[in-house]
Amino acid sequence: MYSDDEFLPISALQHFVFCPRQCALIYIEQVWEENLLTAEGRIMHEDAHKERIETRSGVRVERGIFLRSEKLGLVGRADVVEFHKPEEGREWSVFPVEYKHGRPKGNNCDKIQLCAQALCLEEMLKTDIPAGALFYGKTRHRIDVELTQGLREETLDAVARLRPFISAGWTPAPVYGKKCESCSLMSVCLPKIIQKAASVERYIQQAVNEL
Repeated sequence: MYSDDEFLPISALQHFVFCPRQCALIYIEQVWEENLLTAEGRIMHEDAHKERIETRSGVRVERGIFLRSEKLGLVGRADVVEFHKPEEGREWSVFPVEYKHGRPKGNNCDKIQLCAQALCLEEMLKTDIPAGALFYGKTRHRIDVELTQGLREETLDAVARLRPFISAGWTPAPVYGKKCESCSLMSVCLPKIIQKAASVERYIQQAVNEL
């Protein structure tokens, strides 16, 4: 069990798996800079989080549901949760949908965020959630995600690593990659400059040692 100030935002998991330095800048150093991509993403999420309910073709759609897991110490909001009408004698099925402004990423950071939402819903609603979906704004495409045992274990491992990471209060050095170009924190993180400076420092130290 966790006290209220020990709960971590589910969104931090996505940042942590995507880039630990990005996570540290946002959740430890409290740094945030908005660019066109983050502004568009924020507007999309604000629209998705508007608490409203609609029903269509046997599916009840609820938006902006507050999420909380006492077991994992996580809080957040679900963009969309679909409740699918069951067949006779069966329970309603729960299907979370996470909205992303950009495109599918090269790792499982988005899937882990979705899985964490499902784990919260399972605990809150006392049900099993076998799948969910990710909707990407750039492609306007919805990708169904099976919440496998492997993905669940990966999510739980990320939660276990995130908590001491945040508690340590340490921001790791940058590692420049293609994903850095679309990051809103590029001008604060300075991955190219800091990485180059570190390389020069190592070169000078090596030269001194050889002398």
